[in-house]
Amino acid sequence: MSNPRPDGITPSQTVGPYFKYGLTPNGEYEWNDAFTSNLLTPDVSGERIRVEGKVYDGDGAVIPDCMLEIWQADSQGRFSDPQDARALPNSSFKGFGRCGTDKSGGYAFDTIKPGLVPDADGKPQAPHIGLAVFARGMLLHLYTRIYFDDEASNATDSTLALVPADRRATLIARRKAGAGSVYTFDIHLQGDNETVFFDV
Repeated sequence: MSNPRPDGITPSQTVGPYFKYGLTPNGEYEWNDAFTSNLLTPDVSGERIRVEGKVYDGDGAVIPDCMLEIWQADSQGRFSDPQDARALPNSSFKGFGRCGTDKSGGYAFDTIKPGLVPDADGKPQAPHIGLAVFARGMLLHLYTRIYFDDEASNATDSTLALVPADRRATLIARRKAGAGSVYTFDIHLQGDNETVFFDV
């Protein structure tokens, strides 16, 4: 009797949710956290902030097993990277963080507000944080940016200028009233309020 199923075919797989087990344990598993959502280091200077929010799917339901990664400059606009000759070699601030969403779809990063960084032509870009989103049902992760609502330089940022005016609000974190240095930034993967994602 022949086997009706072909051999040697590997089923397709999305980017999640299995990554959460190994990459965002946060004490839930017997694993040492390699990365953290708290980027603050004793020697870092600048305004200490928290960026928090929730991740939603296309139906408006929260996503409890999403993973987020951020990459940013320090308060002087310098990246912790050998390619950035302006970076201070004695600073332990790395500018990279990772966290998973909780059961309510929430996340939070404790970091510093980044400074102005030059674009490819040397023109200053508004302070922003690069964000990668990993979630079940997606074949590739998504890239976006987090800008801040209290930065006048948003008006001249070359990347924001590429985004239609009626969609720019999806890239803006809002300072939470009465909460000091807390910004709120919700992420919508699809739907009417879909966050703008970039093809990079």
